[in-house]
Amino acid sequence: MLSTEEIINIMSKQGLRITDQRRTLAKLFAEAPGYLTAKDVYEYMGQKYSGLSFDTVYRNLRVMQELGVLEQIVFEDGVKFKSHCSQDHHHHHMICLQCEKTYPIAFCPMDMTDMPEQFEVIRHKFEVFGYCKDCRMQLGNLPADEQAAAGKGGDGKEGPALHLKTSVPVAHTEYAAGKSQ
Repeated sequence: MLSTEEIINIMSKQGLRITDQRRTLAKLFAEAPGYLTAKDVYEYMGQKYSGLSFDTVYRNLRVMQELGVLEQIVFEDGVKFKSHCSQDHHHHHMICLQCEKTYPIAFCPMDMTDMPEQFEVIRHKFEVFGYCKDCRMQLGNLPADEQAAAGKGGDGKEGPALHLKTSVPVAHTEYAAGKSQ
């Protein structure tokens, strides 16, 4: 996760004026253990800055996301933001829907995709949603033998990485124009 100073440096290098409010946002996301909604951020910022509008908060979240400081994830209950893990490398996540713990995916699925010559990828995102072992156990969805072996967790931090099984074939599916995956 990016530190407060790393977030501020990235914003500053991109020409963004570093106001007291943006410093507070940087500190909030550097210290937040998990994902935050725009409403969470608005309520937190409103305690320190009276008269701050929701639009101003959301606009800053979008700018920080566009600069690569924040990642935006669409959960079933809405959009949430979190500090990027790193600016050094590109990776994807599996995310627990219950505790929001993230598991890095140690490969990029795009590396295995045979792209048509007439298409240029500008950016992409790959997220897998499900339930971690701890949350499956809490929900009663874990086999008895796995329940005994399950440890503690659910703190919104990263779990072990997912690696590609080389024996699994990867297929490329083409979609008609205008249809989403």
